[in-house]
Amino acid sequence: MASTGPETPEPPITASSAVPTMPTISTHVLDAEAGAPARGVHVILYKLGEDDRPIRLTQALTDDDGRIRDLLGRPMSPGVYRLEFNLVSVRGLGTGDDRFFRRMALDLRIDDVARSYHVPLLLAPFSMTTYRGS
Repeated sequence: MASTGPETPEPPITASSAVPTMPTISTHVLDAEAGAPARGVHVILYKLGEDDRPIRLTQALTDDDGRIRDLLGRPMSPGVYRLEFNLVSVRGLGTGDDRFFRRMALDLRIDDVARSYHVPLLLAPFSMTTYRGS
């Protein structure tokens, strides 16, 4: 077989050369008492207007792994966003009217719109913990 010349190898794909993805706002809700994902948690994402009134952008239910991988679904703009978790629908941790915590709302200031934001929520019967994840 005749050679047509030296082959040039294709450059390896690295994180910096991969196709860029649109930044997201995601969450992961865990039931710390059961040691399991919190399925079916209703989460609403708002953006606060200049008058601090919330404008609903989207809503979703956590999947079987307790995750919502992208609540934004559109280009991100700087500003204050609100994640609102309706906890009444969570199984375990008390049900319906028995639940102590009913709803959790978190306001997030986002200035860097080139990165994604992940906000986990850990639930227990009488406490909640959240943090800025990666």
